[in-house]
Amino acid sequence: MQTHRPTTLVTLALMALLCTTLATPVLAQPATNPIPTGKGNYQDLVELFDEFLAFRDSGDAEADFSAHLVAQRREQMQQFQSRIDDMNVVSWDQARQVDYLAVRSRLNQYDFTLQRIRPWARDPGFYVDKMLWVTFTELPVAGEARDAFLDKIRAIPLLVDAAQKQLDDVAADYADLAIHNLSHADGVGHGHPYRSVPPAGVLGWYDDLLGRAVEQPELIDDIQAARSAVQTFDAWLKELRPGWTASAGVGEVAFDWYLKHVKLMPWTSAELVVLGQGELDRLWAIYALERHRNHELPELEPAASAEEYQQRIADTDRRIRKFLAEQQIITVPDDIGELDTNAPWIERPGGRNFWEEIQFRDPSPDHLHAVIPGHRFDAIMTERIDHPIRGKIDSGARAEGWATYLEEAMLQAGLFEDLPRVRELIQIFGIFRAARVPADVWLQTRQMNVSQVVDYWLPRVPYLDRNVARVDAEIYLRRPPGYGIGYTIGMLQMQRLLADRKRQLGDDFELKTFHDELMADGWLPLSLIRWEMTGLDDEVREFWAREAMPD
Repeated sequence: MQTHRPTTLVTLALMALLCTTLATPVLAQPATNPIPTGKGNYQDLVELFDEFLAFRDSGDAEADFSAHLVAQRREQMQQFQSRIDDMNVVSWDQARQVDYLAVRSRLNQYDFTLQRIRPWARDPGFYVDKMLWVTFTELPVAGEARDAFLDKIRAIPLLVDAAQKQLDDVAADYADLAIHNLSHADGVGHGHPYRSVPPAGVLGWYDDLLGRAVEQPELIDDIQAARSAVQTFDAWLKELRPGWTASAGVGEVAFDWYLKHVKLMPWTSAELVVLGQGELDRLWAIYALERHRNHELPELEPAASAEEYQQRIADTDRRIRKFLAEQQIITVPDDIGELDTNAPWIERPGGRNFWEEIQFRDPSPDHLHAVIPGHRFDAIMTERIDHPIRGKIDSGARAEGWATYLEEAMLQAGLFEDLPRVRELIQIFGIFRAARVPADVWLQTRQMNVSQVVDYWLPRVPYLDRNVARVDAEIYLRRPPGYGIGYTIGMLQMQRLLADRKRQLGDDFELKTFHDELMADGWLPLSLIRWEMTGLDDEVREFWAREAMPD
């Protein structure tokens, strides 16, 4: 396996270069890549985007990815790309040019999925996910809900048949993850209904569904048929697994293309590794200093009961909302009520997982990140955007970058002045985010597999357990490439944007106005938000020419 930490001199030199790039705005230069000068107008772009979304979503809902249908979808994508290339973008104002680049990045993403990721052919988990979701149905069901459930449960044997025909280029890591998830609880349960004893994987959830079907026995035969099909799929995967030796991920050249043309990020994968490792070291140093500062203080103890934990969540919510209002951080509309939490109370036989170790001690880190003013609040504000394009764009790095930025930003703004031990938890969250950056790159560039990433993370992240590490590695390997980098790299983009805007406005800068303007832009890629908000085009001017996707 390759050594993943560059030599000291190379690291320092590249860090210096990147830090200079992050800190200093570059004067606009004449574009070397011309803005399109075709025939289409902005309304053509809006109509194309709506057509594309309907086309993409209809395909995602299907299980049929036979060769001739995939070829048809690739041909349709070529038509979309030809249409978007033939637009008179050079005549549009800046805001509409921003929209153009955002829409084209979504087309590029789906093109990349069809040509490079190909989950229907490479990843058995593509089908395992679909097998799982139906088991979460609450029983009994009646009327249209019953009909919909029967349609889904009866489709499982057809799904298994399609999977066995279409999985013709399976990667080893993907196969191992699918086999594990079919018969083992993942130890985390993201999005799963609560069970005091989590079912043993997908097959366990079918047993759970059968147990609940005693209230509606006419469903049992269909559920049993579906479970039998899933069991057949499990046996088929185990039988063929020895012959599947291909690497997962997309490879370095393809990933660098994706970073530029889909993520709209101004860095290569190698540069991202250096940025991530630098953040990891910085946060570990701050964590060490904070621990030293607090060494005479008592450690935070986890909540002892569900009631105590719920009270801590309620107190945290009130504290954060009060701080946001009093310190003029961001506008929170009056109708934003209770927004739930990411880490419910659970007593695991093997002890708390990473998220529970943090959140049961103090809910603040993930409440900022995932509740208010993070993901849940962010999603509500985005849903309220009445714009034909910006209300429909989703950038993972924008969503995760904002949420991660909030953790340290609120610490620096004074939210935890009287809670020194909570500052340590914020830093631990940041450490895990930063550790994801090099690991995500190594997964996609095929320098590490999931097991190696888990082994890389465990000694570097306080409280981290093997289950959470494996599930996170799976998420970032199997999601669209580069999702795992979005937390810390998106945070760095947020910090760059904040620095640019403060330098531009000086004493006229207002943090609340800055954050409100960001919310109004929705989930555009942050490089586009920065261009529109600051006028600085040093990042975006290289995005205009769409280079051929590497083979």
